[in-house]
Amino acid sequence: MKERNGFSFARWWGIVLKEFLQLRRDRLTFGMIIGIPLIQMALFGFAINFDPKHLPTGVVAADQSEFTRSFIAAMRNSSYYDIVTVYPDEASAREALVQGRILFVLSIPQDFTRELVKGHHPALLVEADATDSVSVGGAVAALPGLVDAVLRKDLTGPLATLGARAAAFDVQVHRLYNPEADTQYNVVPGLMGVILTMTMVMMTGLAITRERERGTMENLLATPVLPLEVTSGKIIPYVAIGMLQVTIILVAAHYVFHVPVLGNPLLLYACALLFIAASLCVGIMLSSLAQNQLQGVQLTFFWFLPNILLSGFIIPFAGMPQWARWIGSTLPLTYFNRLVRGIMLKGADLADVWPHIWPMLLFIVVVMAIAVRVYRRTLD
Repeated sequence: MKERNGFSFARWWGIVLKEFLQLRRDRLTFGMIIGIPLIQMALFGFAINFDPKHLPTGVVAADQSEFTRSFIAAMRNSSYYDIVTVYPDEASAREALVQGRILFVLSIPQDFTRELVKGHHPALLVEADATDSVSVGGAVAALPGLVDAVLRKDLTGPLATLGARAAAFDVQVHRLYNPEADTQYNVVPGLMGVILTMTMVMMTGLAITRERERGTMENLLATPVLPLEVTSGKIIPYVAIGMLQVTIILVAAHYVFHVPVLGNPLLLYACALLFIAASLCVGIMLSSLAQNQLQGVQLTFFWFLPNILLSGFIIPFAGMPQWARWIGSTLPLTYFNRLVRGIMLKGADLADVWPHIWPMLLFIVVVMAIAVRVYRRTLD
């Protein structure tokens, strides 16, 4: 046999063509090569905004006058606040804050106008949901400027002397649920969902492909098991692992980072169990779609990226464009973040968190149905 000494351009080019042919046959990998950069550009370029605007705001107005109407109009014109509801009392407004339907409540006291005209320096109260301090930071910082705008507009004529002194009225801000704006209160509870997403989807995402590559899929297909039995049976062993991770995170959050747990721990564990089930269903579905473990890993990364960026874990959900919020609203991590922060920081009960529970239940049913549908009964 003739020795192949020296570098051969022809042999090298043959290897290059061979790799291109393999990439063309592996359509999933080729799609990832094109799709992931496009998705990252869209998410980082358009969806990420650390200065969110048009934040949902409620008003409790016990006094209505030209001054209070001017302040509410100034809030709207600032573009930071979106007045969505006028509540009859503070209790109903606080309930909306706990449920996450609004981020701010403006409370106007009953004698505000009379005290203002008398020069008694009254105050308006703005309560902010500070569980995500980044979301509300810019809006809170804009409040002093709104006071100045109202004073310049309305304190004219006989009332001009009030505006000539220090501010004729104040806006007191109460940062609820995280008064010191501690980022650990926001990040540490959110890490629970991120860690569960990463581990649960990754482990189950390789479950069926591992069986196929090791050759044990033939034995599994030879048994009289139904697709639902296979998919659900592969999920159960990982539930215990997920619950153990939840316990470790909760212990570390409370004793190391001093994050409070104001709500019912059993409700928190129940919501975590629901999210674990949702994540495992996604892993089984991706595992059924993939042809091998490499594709399983690629699909897992493809799922993990939008969950991190569009769930409200890092980027304020309220600051995203509408299309990004639509995508985020289909992800179980979005609802789980709200559940964990609501139970731990706000002391929310079942009635408060139910609007975030039923979407995850629906997600589990839909994804499990898809996983059973795409489960392959043959090796082809």
